[in-house]
Parts: sequence; C-alpha cells; structure tokens
Amino acid sequence: MAILIADSGATKCEWCVVDKGKIKKTVFTLGISPYFFSGQQVEDLVRRDLYPEISRYKIEAIYYYGTGCKNPANQKMIRNAIRKVFPSIEVTVDNDLMGAARAVCQHEKGIACILGTGSNSCYFNGKKIAKNSPGLGYVLGDEGSGAYLGKKVIQYYLYNTFDEELRFRFEDKYKMKDVDILDSVYKQPLPNRFLASFTLFLAENRGHYMIENIIEDGLNDFFFQHVIKYNESWKLPVHFVGGVAYGFRDVVMELCSSYELELGTILQHPMEGLIVYHK
Repeated sequence: MAILIADSGATKCEWCVVDKGKIKKTVFTLGISPYFFSGQQVEDLVRRDLYPEISRYKIEAIYYYGTGCKNPANQKMIRNAIRKVFPSIEVTVDNDLMGAARAVCQHEKGIACILGTGSNSCYFNGKKIAKNSPGLGYVLGDEGSGAYLGKKVIQYYLYNTFDEELRFRFEDKYKMKDVDILDSVYKQPLPNRFLASFTLFLAENRGHYMIENIIEDGLNDFFFQHVIKYNESWKLPVHFVGGVAYGFRDVVMELCSSYELELGTILQHPMEGLIVYHK
C-alpha cells in the first residue's frame, strides 16, 4: 500500500505517491493557502488537478504539510476538503514548518528554516517544534523570503534607485508600467506570489553590486531577526529549505560563517527528506 505526501507552499503544491520509500507518481498543483482559498476551492482543486492523476493507486494514508496550517481551523478546513475527495483514507494535516523540520532534521535536534515565497524558522527537538520565531506574513515580516526580496526589487525600481543598466534590464524583462505594478500588489489576488516572482530578476543579474546588496541585506535580516535569537542556534546545525535558500545558498553559507553558525542541510524542496522520514 502506498502513501501520499503533500508539500504546499504559497506558489505550488507537490504531491508524491510513495511506496516503500520510492516515488511512484509526482503531481504539481497550484499552492494552497487557507488564507486565500475556501474549503470548496481546495476540494475543487484536489478533485480536478490531483485525483485523476493518482486514482489508480491504492493509498492508505495522506500526509499534508502546508503553509498557513499552524492554525487549527485552517488544518481542519484542509483536512475536510481532502477527505471529501478521498473519504476512506486517513488524512493528517500539519504546517509547512513541521514538514521542513522533519525533512532536514529527521529525528535529530536542529534549527529548521524556510526561505521560499515566505519565510519561517523553528527549533526542532527531534520530535516536535519546541520554539518558533513569530511569523508576521509578507506585509509585516517574511524577512529573507521571495516576497521580501521581490519587494526590495520593486522599491529599487519605483524609487529610481537602480542604475541605468539595471533599470533597462528590468523594463526590458517585465514591460510593466508603475500603475500595473501597484495594481498587482494592492488590488490583484495573491500579491505575495507576485512579489516573489521578482527573485528571478535577482538570480539573473548576480554580480551587480545593487543586486548583491538586496540579496545579502534581505537574507541577513532573516538571520538577525530570527536565526540568532534561538539559543540553540549556537549549539546545533542550522538547516534550510526553499527555493530562495537553495538559489542563493552561497550567501546563506557566507552568513552562517560570519555568524559562526554550523550550516546543516540546504534543500530546494523538502519532499526528498519527507520521503525518508515517512519511510
């Protein structure tokens, strides 16, 4: 019998059918955020985009890790929506931070950090999350995240801080007017994803001092506001999960060194670690 493991960020959700530690099928859907999705929308997405792809497998349990699922009400909403599509299967819902912690720490103690569209961190004692730095979301916090870095890119552009070369590259790539950017941030759905999309501009223009400043300052804000405030950070390895952490891992490594922290694992996606954990 197989199990289904889901890892959902704000941008995309990865679903893996796993049997005896081996992936049998992987499906990607839109990311599920309970703050932007209703129960009916979650059910519709699972029924439309996931179920037809995996219906032939005999699944005995579903383990779902997702953004926004620290809140018990959100956990219940996601669980009920999935159960409507898979009524006879046991469904366990936990937050994405627990998924990250299990993926990188397994059953050992450590600091687990998420740097993706959003950001988060915790001290994992080998069994549960024992400490969690406050997560304020992309408006007030999310230091070091894709949304945080992307917001800096937009600020540099709209404030005309970019030099002529970077301004030309930005306008050539995005072809957006100022009013279009502001409309996407303040009026359109899922502004955090829109902001995070500009991390690609950072990745494509590495080496320019303004780009490096945005990356280094943004990631350092995460270390300063969160990582070094755990007493355990000075005694245990600090692990990272997420596209931002992996894409800018050279900066993550430099910051760990400058703060004299032990760097642990850097995973682009937690799925490979979750497969080992649930095996």
